[in-house]
Amino acid sequence: MVKKIKLYENFNVLQKHKNSILLIGNFDGLHLGHQKLFNLARKYKNKKNLKVGVITFDPIPKMYFNKNLKNHKISNLNQKLNYFSKFNVDFFIVKKFDKKFSKIKSFDFIQSILFKKLNSKYIFVSNNFRFGNKREGDVKLLKSFENRFKYKIINPKPLKNKNKVISSTFIRTLINKGEIIKANQFLNRNWSIEGKVIYGRKLGRTIGFPTCNINLGDYVIAKPGVYAVRVYLKNKKKYLRGIANLGYRPTFNQKKLLLEVNLFNFSGNLYNKNLRVEFLKFIRKELKFKNIDQLKKQIKLDLKIAKKFK
Repeated sequence: MVKKIKLYENFNVLQKHKNSILLIGNFDGLHLGHQKLFNLARKYKNKKNLKVGVITFDPIPKMYFNKNLKNHKISNLNQKLNYFSKFNVDFFIVKKFDKKFSKIKSFDFIQSILFKKLNSKYIFVSNNFRFGNKREGDVKLLKSFENRFKYKIINPKPLKNKNKVISSTFIRTLINKGEIIKANQFLNRNWSIEGKVIYGRKLGRTIGFPTCNINLGDYVIAKPGVYAVRVYLKNKKKYLRGIANLGYRPTFNQKKLLLEVNLFNFSGNLYNKNLRVEFLKFIRKELKFKNIDQLKKQIKLDLKIAKKFK
């Protein structure tokens, strides 16, 4: 059963959540590198008998500063909250990253927030953690104030695979390349997108393969093509198997990127329903076919492959 976490939108936490262990970062995707940090924090929690909290930011600072960066997230806020709960986290601070907060001096963040408001005892951060106006603060600065503000910085060595640091950037690159199986290994779960089913042109229905169209929001864009997927309806534990096409539908001369999902052995109205689509396997890249018959023939071949994945 998923534990319910206390959610804050600012740093004015309840007394019981002060004097705690804090993890600070974007934690986009909560991959194996992040999980190493969370598992270590859990050990400290059990040993020190302290609460564990997370400070994260919305939007991701990089997206705030780069307005053209529309598709970047590995996971949305709701997914993060669910992932954190599995690591015995007690509270969760989602700080709105805006102009005012971006101007805060690194020393003020340490003194006013980490010390005065939260009175943190152990602070877990990655080695490349930066904070404060113009990213002036770093781990070295945090450590320099340990004695003054009575906290301890914990920043273990990053997790690596074949000398490559497992990071959110690394995971995004794998997803961009369509290397979903590898991305899933480093996420320790299937990468997924949550979104609402929107009205489309119903082109799939006209060729015998009805699909539901899902808004991609600000998720990172996977390699355009066909994927084997699992689909979960909101609040349902049992999944539906399916096949998805992520792309521009060149055979129909479409220009807008769209995620279309065909569900196996399902009939029903899913419009405006929220779905979670888990990506299992990249089957092939998107192709432009000479005619509809060629497309239908290829879809049948794709279905045979997709149905092998459970």
